[in-house]
Amino acid sequence: LVNAGAMSAVSLIKAQDIEERWERILTMQRAMGSTEIELCTTHNTSEQSTNFHNRSIAWLLYSAGYMYCEPMQACDVYTRQCSTLLNTVELATIGATLANQGRNPISKKQVITPTNIPHILAEMMMEGFYERSGSWAYTVGLPSKSGVGGGIVTVVPGVMGIAAFSPPLDEAGNSVRGQKMAAALAQTLGYNLFDSRYSQPKQICR
Repeated sequence: LVNAGAMSAVSLIKAQDIEERWERILTMQRAMGSTEIELCTTHNTSEQSTNFHNRSIAWLLYSAGYMYCEPMQACDVYTRQCSTLLNTVELATIGATLANQGRNPISKKQVITPTNIPHILAEMMMEGFYERSGSWAYTVGLPSKSGVGGGIVTVVPGVMGIAAFSPPLDEAGNSVRGQKMAAALAQTLGYNLFDSRYSQPKQICR
């Protein structure tokens, strides 16, 4: 969920060329959120022309043996996957899909193998809020992921996805208001995986 790991993961995708690699990622985003998710050409062009730091990371990964395709191809596709357009409902649907053992509750399609979900949620808990991930786990206790566009998705396993969108960010790159909303909702409903008073509620995703 940080740049280096994301680019390395992109390089693991089996594909004949860069376009097939990109289409597989876009197809997954659409399967988790909605078929309306698409690439923002303007944003992608801007990011591709200024992503020097990520290009350097890609070459460092290659030198360390953690890049499994041509480094600049992985960097290009990673930048595209960070430049897609989706709304708050689609973001909430992605969260609900993760909460529902990888099954999209709207389309009813099994998008992710259930045995992979605990690993994804663990990564979200450890890294989803960058350097603030530890404090988020301590105070809220739910796997979440923020984006520099101002979106936040939080997962209550077996229950629901919570999504927020508010562009103003804190120093770590996380939505200020989004964090407050997600935290307040989770605390009001009593959802915290680390609270001894927490008991697994009845599944409502399906």
